Amino acid sequence: MLCVSPKLFSSRLIGLALLFGTLIILALAPVTLRAQRQKASLDPDADNRPAFSEFKGVTIGMSTDAARKKLGNPRDKSAEQDFYMFGDNQAVQVSYDNAGAVNAISIDFMSGANAIPSCKDVLGAEAEKKPDGSVYKLIRYPKVGYWVSYSRTAGDAATVTITMQKIQQ
Repeated sequence: MLCVSPKLFSSRLIGLALLFGTLIILALAPVTLRAQRQKASLDPDADNRPAFSEFKGVTIGMSTDAARKKLGNPRDKSAEQDFYMFGDNQAVQVSYDNAGAVNAISIDFMSGANAIPSCKDVLGAEAEKKPDGSVYKLIRYPKVGYWVSYSRTAGDAATVTITMQKIQQ
């Protein structure tokens, strides 16, 4: 059995060992804390709200009348869904549930559209491009009750589709 007696070491040596140990712990603590913060920020549920949570003021759960006030007169209108065109390059579909509340919003940015948001703008993270150049990523946000997806078709005349939809219980 190994027995170490403090009498064998000088108080100066013990003090230096404690100081050295404390310095190592202090040096490693910020690295550990920073790594934990970065991991939490990559978790989509870390924030209560996704990066993309509304379109022109229309949100999931908003009433049909309130959504129509925000977006104006739809090109096609029904109790279940409205279809809007903004210019020649942006189409929007707003779907309603049986209670008359918005349960899905889908925005299509066609070739030539202005201010097309990136995947990082929409989801807070980049998505891996496939070999043909297309992109697709979906993140669920159970705390707010809906999911958000970003999709880009392949080719030079790509269409970007951003969809928010209520999670069905």
